[in-house]
Amino acid sequence: PGRGWCIAEAKNGYRVLVINAMGNVHIEPVLDSPYSYIDRALSEADGKYDIAVLDFHAEATSEKLAFMHVFDGRLQIVFGTHTHVPTADLKILPEGTGYITDLGMTGPVESVLGIRPEQSVETFLGGLPGRYRVAGGPCKMQCAIFALDSDTGLPRTDGSMSERHFTWRPSMEKMLEQDVKVDF
Repeated sequence: PGRGWCIAEAKNGYRVLVINAMGNVHIEPVLDSPYSYIDRALSEADGKYDIAVLDFHAEATSEKLAFMHVFDGRLQIVFGTHTHVPTADLKILPEGTGYITDLGMTGPVESVLGIRPEQSVETFLGGLPGRYRVAGGPCKMQCAIFALDSDTGLPRTDGSMSERHFTWRPSMEKMLEQDVKVDF
């Protein structure tokens, strides 16, 4: 469902192609090949963007690592998501693409992937699965920051990229009650 990509204009006027693709290893349902899907998205958006960013949502790190070799130089930034655990492999690839296998998680600090720990433990010990209940308390946001060269559009190699972890204390109940709207 959905389109899977859009072009958003940044405050500095750059047109940013944002693509979301799903891997096929250990993820159901198996969707279109991410390789042919990204090729089609890049082709359809050709000439309409300045910077291309990809969120590759996949379970297997091996799938993400293989993927980066195919698209190095064709996308400015590739980051993986899904495993909720940040990887320690932030780098710039040989053809200039900024890459990290998994960004990590945004959500409650004291949780199991955002869920109340006792519920997750109960499920692993053989209890009946139930509707997930979001854990409370301080939250974290894990991310990677890439600074792009204004002439080439590629990530800079001068140490200006980094992994970050932020913690804040929102009211989870209020956050869950609010409707979130994103306009492009």
